[in-house]
Amino acid sequence: MAIIVNLGVMMARRKISLTELAEKVNITPANLSILKTGKAKAIRFSTLELLCSALECQPGDILTFSRENDELILKK
Repeated sequence: MAIIVNLGVMMARRKISLTELAEKVNITPANLSILKTGKAKAIRFSTLELLCSALECQPGDILTFSRENDELILKK
């Protein structure tokens, strides 16, 4: 996937657990885990906004784009 999810990195930097963050953003720990592991297919802007607020960061701190896998996606 060309979009890399760095949620785990941000959580470690902020020293916050999955359960604690899930409670702060009102999302189930299971769904947050799916996002954290990069298995999510989409994210709502409202969820991203809540994550950024809770982690005191920017969206680009959580999501980054990688050109390495870009060619594989374009070929599909």
